[in-house]
Amino acid sequence: PKLHHPTLKRNKVGYTRRDYEGRVSTLCAGCGHDSISAAIIEACFELDVQPHRLAKLSGIGCSSKTPDYFLGASHGFNTVHGRMPSVLTGANLANRELLYLGVSGDGDSASIGLGQFAHAMRRGVNMVYIVENNGVYGLTKGQFSATADRGSKSKKGVLNPDAPVDLIGMALQLGATYVARGFSGDKAHKSVEVTHHIKSMIGVTCKVVVKAPGEIPRSQGKAVRVRDLRAKSTPTT
Repeated sequence: PKLHHPTLKRNKVGYTRRDYEGRVSTLCAGCGHDSISAAIIEACFELDVQPHRLAKLSGIGCSSKTPDYFLGASHGFNTVHGRMPSVLTGANLANRELLYLGVSGDGDSASIGLGQFAHAMRRGVNMVYIVENNGVYGLTKGQFSATADRGSKSKKGVLNPDAPVDLIGMALQLGATYVARGFSGDKAHKSVEVTHHIKSMIGVTCKVVVKAPGEIPRSQGKAVRVRDLRAKSTPTT
């Protein structure tokens, strides 16, 4: 049985933060995906979401392993590569009482699943769609993904000649009702973003929610400094 310290804080529905956790992560130490999982746990706890009211679905890849690491008492389904949106759509049609969370990666959503990504926006599926985007196929050891910046360099020194797929721009163009992008290294900002997404679902004020959290950018295998440009940015409507 799970043992909780008796003084752990509980939310309005009687759960502690530990109740929103899953199994111990098997991802590489320091992976930004684990930071995103922690933000999902924090958001669900703070919003008093009952774990059994949420269904989490994913595709294939490092990012799609992460639903095993949060909300262990929720419904879950690991689909085939690039097909998470269609399976989630079917589940949504069968049971509209649940909150649906789709977790995917840049390979899963911007390559083999790009059409599925686009049609989820077009159809207005009521879901939270999280894309854990790091511009690389981490599970298959470092090839460029479709979102890799042109000119970025692989660990072997190869330059990427192709322009990246802009998932944020595509989501806006196709009618997603809440779109945000964050950096997995910024815990406070990331938790706020995920909270807004799930709030939108609870209030049924949005149909499709897309999040493309960037991972730690790398140059020749080494992490580089990240500048926070939010203070200089201009909000758009």
